[in-house]
Amino acid sequence: MVLTKKELVIRGSNTREMGMDIVLNSKELTKQPVVIFCHGYKGFKDWGCWNLVAEEFASQGFNFVKFNFSHNGVTINKPTDFDDLEAFGNNNYSKELFDLNAVIDWVVSDENEFKDLFDTSNIYVIGHSRGGGIVSLASAKDPRIKKAITWASVYNLTERLPGDTEEWKQDGVVYQTNGRTKQEMPLYFQFYENTQMNIAELNIEKIGKKITNPFCIIHGSVDTVVPVEEAEKLNDLIPNSQIIIIENAGHTFGSNHPFQFNELPSDLVKLVGESILFL
Repeated sequence: MVLTKKELVIRGSNTREMGMDIVLNSKELTKQPVVIFCHGYKGFKDWGCWNLVAEEFASQGFNFVKFNFSHNGVTINKPTDFDDLEAFGNNNYSKELFDLNAVIDWVVSDENEFKDLFDTSNIYVIGHSRGGGIVSLASAKDPRIKKAITWASVYNLTERLPGDTEEWKQDGVVYQTNGRTKQEMPLYFQFYENTQMNIAELNIEKIGKKITNPFCIIHGSVDTVVPVEEAEKLNDLIPNSQIIIIENAGHTFGSNHPFQFNELPSDLVKLVGESILFL
């Protein structure tokens, strides 16, 4: 088995560059299913254990694709630093849905130089935290997605906005502290405006009922960022879903950033194992 990682750049929302990478088993001669991973809020594709996770999936017969949302604040030259806070402040859910669609478009396109290795009839998506919300919405609308998994996902996107909208509107921006980097991360009022303008298509509670593909919800029992009750609500909502609770696991399943070990923490071993079993 030889795992190969390829770094690529594609265009996302507003034609902004998005970093993307693929980990594949280059010794396999047959086409393999494709897993597309969506990171969460204040995250990025190379955060914590995500590279180790990609390698584990690839070793088990999947082409693993992960990408940075176009406006997540990192750049092509600094993919692990929030080097573009202006872009971060101008992000919104609609842009992230556009970005995921752009990645799927690339996977099935002739521009994909690895297409001969990709089984494009079996495209699976995984989303962590806020990325899970994006995955839920995309799964309800895109028939190219055959199976979906959420890790520590939010249940509702439209209610996860700063509370004082009048002050937000007046100032044009609110700031949220990044606990890890201590940066003051801007969120421009456009986020609220875009959410309200597109609230019907961002409503997981209504759209999630339309999900027909197999759907797996995995959550930690002691998640203090997104309570496990949100996973239970999501499971009640989606007709063809199953739920797996990992006991004593938190929001990142034992990972942190930077992660300086070569093996997955035990909770992530369970998470990845359950995910691969589902797929």
